[in-house]
Amino acid sequence: MTKVDRRILKSQEAIKKAVLELLSEKNFDRITIQDIANRANVSRRTIYLHYTDKCDLMDHLLDTHIVKLREIRESATQLSMKEVYFQWFEYFEKNFLFFSTILASQGASWFRNRLLEFFVQEAVKDLKKYGTKHQELCPEVVLQFFGSASVGMIEWWLVNKMPLSPQLIAEQVGKLLDRMEICNH
Repeated sequence: MTKVDRRILKSQEAIKKAVLELLSEKNFDRITIQDIANRANVSRRTIYLHYTDKCDLMDHLLDTHIVKLREIRESATQLSMKEVYFQWFEYFEKNFLFFSTILASQGASWFRNRLLEFFVQEAVKDLKKYGTKHQELCPEVVLQFFGSASVGMIEWWLVNKMPLSPQLIAEQVGKLLDRMEICNH
């Protein structure tokens, strides 16, 4: 890696860290590019070299994590949902600072919506693959239920500083899924 590449990575990491710190202090709407630049000890120009605005920066941060969550799921095609949730909770645990800060911030609804969209998309794949045992259930209701339940559970777990291990919470989720018998796994 060249010296320039390391400087770019260092600047990007400083920018990401600055945004997280600022989110723990004030509402996203009140954070300015100048605030981010000052906290990251970079120029506004440096930020604009990488991102069009602060929303683009947040989108990039969230997209990075959503992509990783999707990669975890795609690499675990032969695993049960309990095992997938275990891997996801391990990822949330490793990235606790990011997720807990985002969920505790006043702009959390934006993040929650993005995470909900991710879980609904994953549930769509499951319904297409496995179908449902309960034909009387509307697929849209099932999708929203699982998406909302997943996001709510993750939020509870992070906001409460991970009171259960990733393994234990994944086991609990697996038992709930088994009891509900929604998908034909």
